[in-house]
Amino acid sequence: MAELLPQLRERWALDCVVINAENAAGGFGITESILEDLIDAGADAVTLGNHAFDQKDALVFINRQPRLVRPINFPKGTPGRGAALVRLRNGADVLVINAMGRVFMTELDCPFRAIDNELSACQLKQGADAILIDFHAEATSEKQALGLFVDGRASVVVGTHTHTPTADERVLPSGTAYMSDAGMTGDYNSVLGMDSEEPLNRFLTRIPRERFEPSNGAGTLAGLAVEIDDRTGLAVWARGVRLAGALQPSASLPWDVQTTA
Repeated sequence: MAELLPQLRERWALDCVVINAENAAGGFGITESILEDLIDAGADAVTLGNHAFDQKDALVFINRQPRLVRPINFPKGTPGRGAALVRLRNGADVLVINAMGRVFMTELDCPFRAIDNELSACQLKQGADAILIDFHAEATSEKQALGLFVDGRASVVVGTHTHTPTADERVLPSGTAYMSDAGMTGDYNSVLGMDSEEPLNRFLTRIPRERFEPSNGAGTLAGLAVEIDDRTGLAVWARGVRLAGALQPSASLPWDVQTTA
C-alpha cells in the first residue's frame, strides 16, 4: 500500500481514499504508527472491524485520531467514532461510516438501524457531498441486503472482512456503488494473509501449535474504484481493482483512458 497508493493518487487524480486496516498489524488490529503511515501514503480515512481493538493501545489513540473509524454498532461508550465527516483536499466533505455485520460474527447492535440513524442525521448532498459505508461482514446476504437498504442514500457500500475480492461490483438501481467484498491487500498465496503452515496444521490436527504469522510473499493491492457524480453524490460506475502480486490484474479503468488520451 505504501508503495502503490501515492502513485495511484497521482495517476488517477483520486479525490478520496478509504482503507480498511483492521488487520494491518500483522493480521491483528492496527497501531498508531501504522495508521499514520497509511495517512502519509494518501489515505483520507481508515476503517476497522472485528479486530479493531486487538492492539490494546487502540483503546487510547483512537480518540485522538479523527480519521480512524470503528464499527458504528459497537455498544454505547466504546472508544472512538463509528462515522467521520472527512474534509478532502478539494474541499468536499465525505461521510465515512463503518459497521459490522451480525451473521456468523459477534453480536453487536443492529447495523441497519445504526446506519439508518446516521444517514438521517447527515443526508447525502445536504450534510455530505458523498457517503461511503464500509460494511465489515461475513455473510454475502447481509451485505447485499444493506446495499439495497441504503440504495440512493449513500454513494458507496463496500464489504470487507472475507479477504477475497468478489466479482459483483456494480451500481445499484438507485445509484449506490456496491461490492460484496473488496478483498485484502496482501499475499494471496496464503491463508487469509497468514503463512499457510499453522492454518494447515490446525485444519489437519485441530491442535494449535504456533501463532499465526503473516505471509510475506508478493503483495496484491485489492479494492474498489468508484466515480461519483458531483451533482448528485451518487455513483456513475464502479470497478474492482487488483494490482501487482498473485491475482489476475483488473482491466483498465476509465481513469486510465482519460490519463492517456
